[in-house]
Amino acid sequence: MRRHWQKKPLLIRQAVPGVQAPLDRAALFALAGEEAVESRLIVQQRLAQAQAGKVGKGAKAGEQARADDAGWSLKHGPLNRRSLPPLTQPGWTLLVQGLDLHVPAAHELLQRFRFVPDARLDDLMISYATDGGGVGPHYDSYDVFLLQVHGQRRWRVGKLKDDSLQPDVPLKILSHFEPEEEHLLEPGDMLYLPPMWAHDGVAQGECMTCSIGFRVPEATELAREVLIRFVEELDSEAPRRLYRDPKQEATETPGLIPDALESFAANAIERLLKDRDGLRSALGEILTEPKPRVWFEAGEPLPEGVGVRLDARTRMVYDGQRVFANGESWRAAGQDARHLRELADQRWLSAKTVARASATLRELFNQWSEDGWLHPQP
Repeated sequence: MRRHWQKKPLLIRQAVPGVQAPLDRAALFALAGEEAVESRLIVQQRLAQAQAGKVGKGAKAGEQARADDAGWSLKHGPLNRRSLPPLTQPGWTLLVQGLDLHVPAAHELLQRFRFVPDARLDDLMISYATDGGGVGPHYDSYDVFLLQVHGQRRWRVGKLKDDSLQPDVPLKILSHFEPEEEHLLEPGDMLYLPPMWAHDGVAQGECMTCSIGFRVPEATELAREVLIRFVEELDSEAPRRLYRDPKQEATETPGLIPDALESFAANAIERLLKDRDGLRSALGEILTEPKPRVWFEAGEPLPEGVGVRLDARTRMVYDGQRVFANGESWRAAGQDARHLRELADQRWLSAKTVARASATLRELFNQWSEDGWLHPQP
């Protein structure tokens, strides 16, 4: 974190020795066909043609196809097995987003990256590719760890010097990519890339790569979301402040906005921004808001004598006064606050800890269990 985080790339050989893919090929293909799962299919048409010998013999098929602009196509899921090309066809990639929400092994793998605050941790995406498959040279606006879990992938990496994109292509592929280093990753190897570093990964035979991505809020968008959430939650019963202008004189320029009205609006915004407690509350709720395709299955009240564990889909964070989960917030203090913060940090609580919780906190856990946000932990 000191030397590389948001500074420069880092190649870590055998970062996860003996790593296994979170699921096999057949299970991944089945998952891509589900409505609740975000998936994409990327095909390089001309690479398949090149492999079949329809391009010149002066270069390797993959290199020639890239030189000719690979004829990219993009299709969004759900993608049933018949929607996918044959395994013998080179140059296609299946991307499945949010694998940690659907596959316990992927969720467990994602937990290894909680040395970064949960407020930044986003999800685990898996990329399955046949020989020569990839998504073209591109850059991301977020931090990413690229962990090889099956087969080999060759990565070329370089500083982003020109962010212009190829026209008339359904993917954001760089027009001018200048790699500065190249690495062949084996299972267990991992490459970290900060935001805005150009990279291009190409499968060497069949391969799977897990991408652990991190949220990088954009200032204007975050401010908009926080203020909208904050304003929506303002107490409608608070004293109303009405604009008054008893000294307004008759005017010959009725189209001119009065200075006093501009000042009134500015003062209203300043008072709003001074409410840091309200702004912090809105921020925490936004950071834990579930993604659009996420929903929870209803559960049962907690039985006696059990611990609790958070559902893989539950997002939970806290600050000095509140605890936030799945877009909602609660004030917490004393022992209850310590228990909730422990739950957020380790994502489970022992039966002994739950037994010591106050009646109010146990009632909250019961509600979360019924909502499917957490589950009994034997």
